[in-house]
Amino acid sequence: MMIFDDFYPHARVGLAALAQDMADHGAQRDAPIRTIFGLLGDRWSMLVLLLLAVAPFRHAELRRLLDRLSAEGRISQRVLTLKLRLLERNGLVARSVSEDVPPKVGYALTPLGAELVEEARRLLGWVQASSVQINQARAAFDRMEDV
Repeated sequence: MMIFDDFYPHARVGLAALAQDMADHGAQRDAPIRTIFGLLGDRWSMLVLLLLAVAPFRHAELRRLLDRLSAEGRISQRVLTLKLRLLERNGLVARSVSEDVPPKVGYALTPLGAELVEEARRLLGWVQASSVQINQARAAFDRMEDV
């Protein structure tokens, strides 16, 4: 028996393709597809990338900007450092250290990070274009929950 034989016939091919795709690209916990989608969905990373798409910033500047722009409240220095390190580890952000005394640490998007921001902006555009429908669906769902 195939792994998807107990599902509707029309779903088997799609399920098998999805399973193969996950085996090829997402089987490992640290697989790029899992990590990057995790970053896209977390509280701070996408906003950090969008800010760095505007210009390179230092840590303190990023923190102030995040505090002003985010609906999530304030970001701690530790959390921002962890996010920046994770973005750097995945090749999306480059960290630079000046030769000044004391040294100044700055962050900028890499070309890979710029590509991700470009794709994310397309998704953001879709969300903005679909916001009326999304809000209507939420309202309809909430009305059903209230019954």
